[in-house]
Amino acid sequence: MRISRNSYVPIRMRFLLGFTLIELMVVIAIVAILVMIAMPGYEAYIRKTKRSLGKGELLAVQARQEQFFADNKQYATDLSNLGYGSSPYAINSDGVEVDVTAADRIYVIQLSSATTTAFTLNAVPQLKQAKDTECATLSITNTSVKSISGSGSSSNCW
Repeated sequence: MRISRNSYVPIRMRFLLGFTLIELMVVIAIVAILVMIAMPGYEAYIRKTKRSLGKGELLAVQARQEQFFADNKQYATDLSNLGYGSSPYAINSDGVEVDVTAADRIYVIQLSSATTTAFTLNAVPQLKQAKDTECATLSITNTSVKSISGSGSSSNCW
């Protein structure tokens, strides 16, 4: 059955003809707007999730430092003394130690201001995680003082 422009088309037949270009463009515009609204929130969620890996790694290194102190009556001044492959070292989004130049690193873990009686550990954000300007570098000392270098509050980041 051939349908001409001027002939009457029942409602159920109109659905068989498909979408108009205008309808398709409206749907695409709505989807694009929804994606533009959702993406920044999703990216912030991913940064926050990766931040928890950095915090966890700092706490794990701090625990090794305390064990080293209990065994040797002094803190380690180099991360390799605590069993890490290098000093500093990096972690990826799985929390696994990787090379500091690895393409999938999210934080570089550094031991700074290290003496036999005190230390400060830093988790410096890398690559995409460097967009975390709210918290930026996470730090913890031998006395468990936690700080950040970003624009946010320490209580929100830790």
